Amino acid sequence: MKSNSREGYICKGDYKTHEGNPGLLRSDSMLKAIGKSINIRVSSFKASSIPIIIMGNTPITDNYYYKADHLKKAGIIQGFWSVNPHPLDGALECIIESEKDGFYTFQSFEEFKTWLNLLLKEKLNFFSSMKTKAELGELIEISNMEETYEKKAEVFLDLIRR
Repeated sequence: MKSNSREGYICKGDYKTHEGNPGLLRSDSMLKAIGKSINIRVSSFKASSIPIIIMGNTPITDNYYYKADHLKKAGIIQGFWSVNPHPLDGALECIIESEKDGFYTFQSFEEFKTWLNLLLKEKLNFFSSMKTKAELGELIEISNMEETYEKKAEVFLDLIRR
């Protein structure tokens, strides 16, 4: 990306003109990004509120289309974001966004700033556990005794992390 004070950021280059596969199109890069995201998520309960975005300047491959959505839905990441709205010089023939926005290509710097601001304003909490339905039911029942949704969530998260 090249900065232009009057127009914001201008992306230059066609990723197909490079000799090797760049960034998000490489399976090893994607797997490394996913692995690092999972490592952050499971490192401590303090990491449960850290938003994780994997940024690049190319689209993802078809092989990662559904995986990106699943990782977002599971809370491992908040998205794979591409900041290059025109990764090809010719006709657009690449993935712009996945169905659930696990992968998204921004069309302008203003759009990127809007999404980033929304993400940073949200108070997200990641949680995961492997419990029986009976155990989960008990945690939900205990949490449901609280008065507000926020307090119910706090109690549930505290119980699930024990």
